[in-house]
Amino acid sequence: MKILVTGGAGFIGSHTVVELQNAGYDAVVVDNLVNASPKVIARVEAITGKKIPFYEADIRDREALEKIFEQEKPDAVIHFAGLKAVGESVGLPWEYYENNVSGTLTLLDVMRKNGCKNIIFSSSATVYGDPAFVPITEECPKGTCTNPYGWTKWMLEQILTDLQFADKEWNVVLLRYFNPIGAHKSGTIGENPNGVPNNLMPYITQVAVGKLPQLHVYGDDYDTHDGTGVRDYIHVVDLALGHVKALKKLEPGSGLNIYNLGTGVGYSVLDIVKNFEEATGKKIPYVIDPRRAGDIATCYSSAKKAQEELGWEAQYGIKEMCEDSWRWQSMNPNGYDE
Repeated sequence: MKILVTGGAGFIGSHTVVELQNAGYDAVVVDNLVNASPKVIARVEAITGKKIPFYEADIRDREALEKIFEQEKPDAVIHFAGLKAVGESVGLPWEYYENNVSGTLTLLDVMRKNGCKNIIFSSSATVYGDPAFVPITEECPKGTCTNPYGWTKWMLEQILTDLQFADKEWNVVLLRYFNPIGAHKSGTIGENPNGVPNNLMPYITQVAVGKLPQLHVYGDDYDTHDGTGVRDYIHVVDLALGHVKALKKLEPGSGLNIYNLGTGVGYSVLDIVKNFEEATGKKIPYVIDPRRAGDIATCYSSAKKAQEELGWEAQYGIKEMCEDSWRWQSMNPNGYDE
């Protein structure tokens, strides 16, 4: 089975390509390299020992996509490609809607015209907004998003839902991620943000490696056990394996399926700092700053449905997530830049 992976050179995409190849699938990568390095492909090939067809192309480029589908004839698509920085999306809403929504509409149109109606969509727990209850199950109503990035995921879920409702040949899996951290055990691929990181773990690792002076903790007055925000952190390899498991839900007639991918355990910002320090022996200086607009107090999952229907559950604990994040950063202090 051949799987086209959009955004396959990115953080989650690259780890998923590794696990797809390990599971015997043929992966084809499409990435415009706006938030990724071309060096990723060679490193993934070194991990798996298999060549990867790679196309540097943008999902908004219909002509390029048509050529790729004609050449590769994929059976299914795993769709990661998209802009993903929450804070940036607030300042660049048009760019986020145009890239994420228009790009996906172009991709879907090329897919259906080429008879490929199987898609796993990289969604987010962001669609729950400030959740109605925790732990969050898939029955939790979608909420009011707090930023344009979140709204693009919300809208694309609706577009895919409507598409599948209208045309039963489509098989759609919506995977709602919680907070992926960690890196491949080899230390050769990992999270490589441009500029100052938006996410907690790469911020911590860059402080640990000496690139940043201290961690900024946004708010210590939330209604949580230590006042800092609580989130569900999941190892990126566990997340990647969730996509491999989800492929079995793309059988003809499977319709629309939605799954949370998380551990079901909530850790605060300071819990992560403490666990990182214990796992690595590196001290992380931090300062408390005011809350960020749009942040919520607590967000963690119930992943019971994925366990029951996909046979998937997270294998890695917080210690391994911290160790693997640090291995990647310490081996690659400047990311993919030499």
